[in-house]
This record gives sequence, structure tokens and C-alpha cells, in this order.
Amino acid sequence: MILRILYLAVPVDVYNEFFSRKFIQRIIGEYQLKLLIFNPELEEIVIWRD
Repeated sequence: MILRILYLAVPVDVYNEFFSRKFIQRIIGEYQLKLLIFNPELEEIVIWRD
């Protein structure tokens, strides 16, 4: 059985506006969500959050 890890990819502007809220940060920590924050204009990963 192959185990795969799922990451939620989020544009950096959405992360800065929405995911920086305390409530959302608490949910991310509680459910141990893995995030990949990217800059769509530069096509690069800004933050890889485990």
C-alpha cells in the first residue's frame, strides 16, 4: 500500500488575506493541514508548510 500526503495549494494573496486569520490558523493546527503556498505570477512556491 502506497501512502500519499495531500497538500492544499493556495495562492499567496489568498493565504495572506484569509489563512492568516486566527480562527483559520487554529483549524489548520487542529487538523494538521499541510499547505503549499505559491505565487501564481512567478510560478514559484513561497511556503511549504507541513
